[in-house]
Formats: sequence, structure tokens, C-alpha cells
Amino acid sequence: MTRIIDLLGAKGCVSIELWPPRSPAAEQRLQAALVDLEALHPAFISITYGAGGSTRERTHDLVVKLAQRGRSVPMAHLVCAGHTRAELAEILASYRRAGIENVLALRGDPPLSGGDDLPKGELAHAVDLAELAKKVGGFCVGVAAHPEGHPDSTDRASDLAFLAAKLEIADFAITQFFFRARDYFSLVEELARLGVGRPIVPGVMPITNARTVLRMADMSGSAVPEELAARIDAVADQPAEVHKIGVEVATELCEQLLAGGVPGLHFYTMNQSKATIEVCANLGIGAAVP
Repeated sequence: MTRIIDLLGAKGCVSIELWPPRSPAAEQRLQAALVDLEALHPAFISITYGAGGSTRERTHDLVVKLAQRGRSVPMAHLVCAGHTRAELAEILASYRRAGIENVLALRGDPPLSGGDDLPKGELAHAVDLAELAKKVGGFCVGVAAHPEGHPDSTDRASDLAFLAAKLEIADFAITQFFFRARDYFSLVEELARLGVGRPIVPGVMPITNARTVLRMADMSGSAVPEELAARIDAVADQPAEVHKIGVEVATELCEQLLAGGVPGLHFYTMNQSKATIEVCANLGIGAAVP
């Protein structure tokens, strides 16, 4: 199995995020999207993990199926929240037994309901999980980065220090999605001043639904520029126009990122393929748009 750190930096390096389906209909949609997205020849595919482990088995099964499929390198998300240290060690060991090399270590959030019946989590921070992943199986470990600051942080300096500490152990980071290239490049420059040279992969989310992206931006601490918000709001009841603007904005952002020498582009696909494929086609990456 290939380690993601060895793939980053290659020309046209693209990766995508998917989440495990929750129903037979969602499974069919995912498989259809996956066929289209594989035409981009993604360097790796990351698979999300539900709050408090709510998709534990589905995440594991999808990661293993992708590995067996052999068309791309899978990366399993794993979170601290809702798990004991022993549970996390066993999950990591099960991935290692299945030949999985890559994990994304996240703090995670507790489930919205039923949290009283779950352990709070013995590992408090993602850095602890990254350390455990290295100890248990020598995994290639990714962590999250927030160009505009972690949503729970009010101090930029401490936020950067925590990220730097994670990257002393982890191999690379993937950012939360953002809309201004300068926010990404500022983060990379600030980390470099702290002596951090690990690859930071920018996360990109093409806007396809006005309400969804605004809600997710609020949750993640990503600011939607006023001009962009106004453009989207003006056509919020016209899905085709929202999609068109989303692809245009994401293309412009990716062009700026590529011009700055990023190690790759990571697309948050929402289990849909059309917008990501269109953006990549505009960039000359992957197959032509169907």
C-alpha cells in the first residue's frame, strides 16, 4: 500500500473526500459518483468518520473496499471523541491488519444526541491520536489545519502552536475549506516561521448549495467573503446559477493555489462528482467533463 506523503507534490495531485453511505440509495449514488471521480485519477480518497463513531463500521468497510479495488489510495478518518484509548488502538490495529497505511487523526465532535451513553474520549486532542497511530502501526498520518483559525480558538498564536505540535508527529495536514488563497498562504508562511515544513494540502469545496455551504462555513470557522455571499444570495433560488458560480469561484481559487506551488488539491465533494470534475477540467486535470 502507498503512503500519501510519497504522493504529495506530484503534478496534478488531486484528492477527494467521501463519506460512507447510510442507505442503499445513498450507496448507489456514491458508486455512481466514485466512477466519475476516479476519472480524475485521485492520489488518495479520504473517508469521513461520523461523530462519536456513528459510522465506525461503514467507514472501515468503505476504506477496505477501496483498498481492495486498487484504483486509488484510501485514507481513513478517525476521531478521539466518544472512544477510549483501547478502542482507538483496536480500530487502528484492524486497519493495519487490512493493509491500510494512511489515517487522518482528528479530535472530532461528540454526537448531537445520545452523548450521555458514550465515553467522552480518553484522548483529548488530535495530536494524541496521531501519536497513537504512529505507535500502533507506523501509519502515514494526516491532521486537520484551519487557515482562518480553529473555530474553538480565539488566539492565533496558540492555534498555530497546537498545529505545529501536531505536525511534529504527523506527516502532512489537510485544511478546512476556504475561499481566499491568501488565508492558505499566510498559514503556510506562519508555520514556516515556526520551523514547520510539512506539506499542507489546501481543501476546496465548490459551492453547489447556498444554504449548505453557509451552514458548514459557520460550523468550521471558514468565512464566506461578502462579495461571494452576495453573488450566491442573489441566485439562491436558481440551483444551476449557484452551481455555475461555485465552479467559477473554485476554479479561480485553485488556479491561485497552483500558481503558488501547493502540494495538491483536496476536494470536499459532498459525495457528488459534477462540480469537482468541472473544476478539474477547467484546470486541465483528469478526463473531459461528460
